[in-house]
Amino acid sequence: MTPADIAAVTGLLNKVEIADSRRPLNDHLWIDLRHGGRAGFAGLIAWDPDSVNPVAYCQVSRGNDSWALDLVIDPHHRDQTLELGMGLLQEAENIIANEGGGHVHWWVFNSNEIHDLLAAEINLTAGRNILQLEVKLPLAEEVLTSTENISTVSFQVGIDETNWLLVNNRAFANHPEQGGWTIETLLSRLNESWFNASGLLLHFVEQPSRQLAGFCWTKLDKLSNPTLGEIYVIAVDPDHHNKGLGRSLTVAGLNQLAAAGATTGMLFVDKENAPAISVYFKIGFSVHHEGQAFIGEISPRTGNL
Repeated sequence: MTPADIAAVTGLLNKVEIADSRRPLNDHLWIDLRHGGRAGFAGLIAWDPDSVNPVAYCQVSRGNDSWALDLVIDPHHRDQTLELGMGLLQEAENIIANEGGGHVHWWVFNSNEIHDLLAAEINLTAGRNILQLEVKLPLAEEVLTSTENISTVSFQVGIDETNWLLVNNRAFANHPEQGGWTIETLLSRLNESWFNASGLLLHFVEQPSRQLAGFCWTKLDKLSNPTLGEIYVIAVDPDHHNKGLGRSLTVAGLNQLAAAGATTGMLFVDKENAPAISVYFKIGFSVHHEGQAFIGEISPRTGNL
């Protein structure tokens, strides 16, 4: 991806975000694109032959023992989604096969029968579902008074990385995107322009020795209307489950976002994670969007390993 390619694709992504009221690439894929790619990255662009603008974009990014796909279509060309998607996804399949194959997941929000057809073309089937939840901020007074107030401190760059990685990787041991983070993965997020250490809240317990028990990492989108605050990652160390820390950390993060100017709080949660969803609904969240993951295995191409 050349700087001109990245600029053109960014323009397409911005157009899609305005049309759909949500960012089309997740954070992992967005960072890969903005940095011009890395090992395991490919960006595929379909161009309008009558202009200099892209009409569709497909990204391939290698993750934790799997591949992530995303397909973005210009809102004015969505009547061509099947044709454009077919060509881009078939090329993405070729790239993954040539790179040794493996497990693939493709997230689609508000999927329809066209996405089903496209997924089937590269032998992907419906898998996980993810919910985008939203809540008005500030939180209702009854939520605040019924939630245990816990002490939190802001993340200290250069000090807290090791503890954070330990808790994150324990909490998300079997998660395909959030698990298995390295110091390089974490530093790539800490170096993002949106990162604010005061938005990464840590909760330590002092007995029997000082230990990080959980954290709530938030992001503030000041350019959105209304101002959107996201709970980017929230986790409780498995040794401290079933103590109510998930609710307390969520409320602490939402309070921090409200104090920073957010009028809407947002997060993503796996649809099968019933305990977490129950907590979020009691806080006041409701479903805003639902995403479908299409998953499958792409075989390696013989002679390219």
